Amino acid sequence: MYVRENVYLCTNKMRMEKKEKYILLEEQIRSLIEGETDSVAVMANVCAAIQETMGFFWTGFYRVQGDELVLGPFQGPVACMHIPFGKGVCGTAWQRKETIVVPDVEQFPGHIACSSLSRSEIVVPVFSQAGEVVAVLDIDSKDLATFDETDRYYLETICRLIS
Repeated sequence: MYVRENVYLCTNKMRMEKKEKYILLEEQIRSLIEGETDSVAVMANVCAAIQETMGFFWTGFYRVQGDELVLGPFQGPVACMHIPFGKGVCGTAWQRKETIVVPDVEQFPGHIACSSLSRSEIVVPVFSQAGEVVAVLDIDSKDLATFDETDRYYLETICRLIS
């Protein structure tokens, strides 16, 4: 019983730490982007803030350019530069206009492997004021099942801030 309670307390503490990091991150991003009108500058600082705070493997934006996503500001190793509409996790999130959480990228049909080190992923659409997807925030982890509902909630909140 003690071990089970201890594991529960450790797991609960880790969740709280993640939530607390996101709360501080959201405040930091609000301050960083206040009054800034250049979307690329905003995306660059948002990527840097997320990466610095959360320590993910890869954090970046892909911007909608015609019928494809084009690599935007990012933090991490080199990445795919063009992703077609409806292809891979990013293109699918764009097509569906919804966040996609992938616990194991090898199980996602049509996953585009920019790096073989990526094991799990979350992709969050960024919407214009008119409700069209203008970009996606793509975050990869070297570990399986990194992303959960806490990540979804706060990353969607951050993407609404930059819309």
